[in-house]
Amino acid sequence: MLRGLDRRLFFALFGVLVFLFVYFSPPWPDAVDPSGKSFPLTKEGKGAIALFLLAGIWWIAEVVPIGITSIAIGVFQVFFLIRPAKEAFRDFMDPAVLFIFGSMVIGSAFTKTGLTRRLAYTMLRIVGERTKMILLGSLVVTALLTHVMAHTAVAATLLPILLAIYALYGEGDKRTNFGKALFIGMAYSAGAGSVVTFLGAARTPAAAGLFKEFTGKDIGFFELSLFMFPIGWSMVLLIWVYFMVFLKPEKKRVPGLKEKVAVLSDELGPMSTKEKVVLLVVFAIVVFMGLQSLLPALKVIDRSAIILTGTIIFFLLRILTIKDLEEIPWNIILLFSGAMSLGFCLWKTGAAQWMAVMWLKMFEGAGFLVFLLGVTLLVLILTNFIMNVAAISITLPIALIIADYLKVPAELVLYASLAASGMPFMLLIGAAPNAIAYNSNQFTPVEFFKHGIVTSLMLILVVIIALTFYWPLLL
Repeated sequence: MLRGLDRRLFFALFGVLVFLFVYFSPPWPDAVDPSGKSFPLTKEGKGAIALFLLAGIWWIAEVVPIGITSIAIGVFQVFFLIRPAKEAFRDFMDPAVLFIFGSMVIGSAFTKTGLTRRLAYTMLRIVGERTKMILLGSLVVTALLTHVMAHTAVAATLLPILLAIYALYGEGDKRTNFGKALFIGMAYSAGAGSVVTFLGAARTPAAAGLFKEFTGKDIGFFELSLFMFPIGWSMVLLIWVYFMVFLKPEKKRVPGLKEKVAVLSDELGPMSTKEKVVLLVVFAIVVFMGLQSLLPALKVIDRSAIILTGTIIFFLLRILTIKDLEEIPWNIILLFSGAMSLGFCLWKTGAAQWMAVMWLKMFEGAGFLVFLLGVTLLVLILTNFIMNVAAISITLPIALIIADYLKVPAELVLYASLAASGMPFMLLIGAAPNAIAYNSNQFTPVEFFKHGIVTSLMLILVVIIALTFYWPLLL
């Protein structure tokens, strides 16, 4: 059995060999959609697919720190002439990456001022001492918050709160089943909750815009929730049940937790001015982002600028200092920087479109349910590797064309795609909450991947039930 350095070097070499095999392979055939449009795969596109496979192997096997794998993504693009350095490395500072940075700064402000402990103690007073109820309460709070704010911001805000809760579990920094369930569950429930409204993530407004462009139909705020509420909350409850079976907490209760929480709450005293400022700033950010979905004039302002305004205010008022800036988990920031670069690489070279057409073409003569499951699987795979907005943007137009050819209701394509794109449960790069949860140091990428396979199968089952019984009733 390969262990330690030997195992790491094996997978490092294996990833490079896979890359070289694909990159230097003979030209691959064009992909052709049902309308007859051809999608050739260029040498650069083939290189992007090769890099896609290399990154997946290195990330899952944790050959090097995940941030270093991200740097390798930029380096390989440059050395193998897949994209120029200016493009490959420019994506490392994409607005989406800066949004994640801003979210983490908010988490730091919550922690430093003591808000995290105050919120954690309040939650524990409500859910009590039983660990299964603490876990359920954490999942429910996470999902609820994603109905009104971006899931990235929710995860960044809740991470320090959950760390404070876990500290009361009494195992120090030791990895436990409860710790794994708490933080992986936070990432999963953030994704599940974010599919219910337009406010949970940028992917939903983007998908609705594409849907209108191709079908001429609008998707209303409440219409979306009517279709997606049962999907999101079914997954939250199934995730809880799954973890209670496969990551059952070592302790059924945390004895004396109520009394301990009461004492700790009293020690915090009244809310400080700095705590109130942080709450006010975060509230203003959330309200502003919420108003963007209602007021078209505000949509031109990028979310990253809004959340980074909070960062500026925290440093201007000396709530945070340079030391706090140095303690930001840059490994996670680099992880998402590389993910953005890889996503744009697949997109700009045409590799993602080629893969989407080749995959969906296989279901051209299939029944409507098999075709829709093919769409769901494709989006689910893509969204674990690239931005979910990109996964939707690549897949949905092609899927809608084929759906029209097969006489499949376009709405079913849209909602199946949204469900899959919102829940990338296998790779840390699939969504910001995944990477943020990893910062807890309670689980490895391999553990996340293993649990993600099972929960992804659960998602597919939920989508099948919705496609067969629930969604057709609403059309």
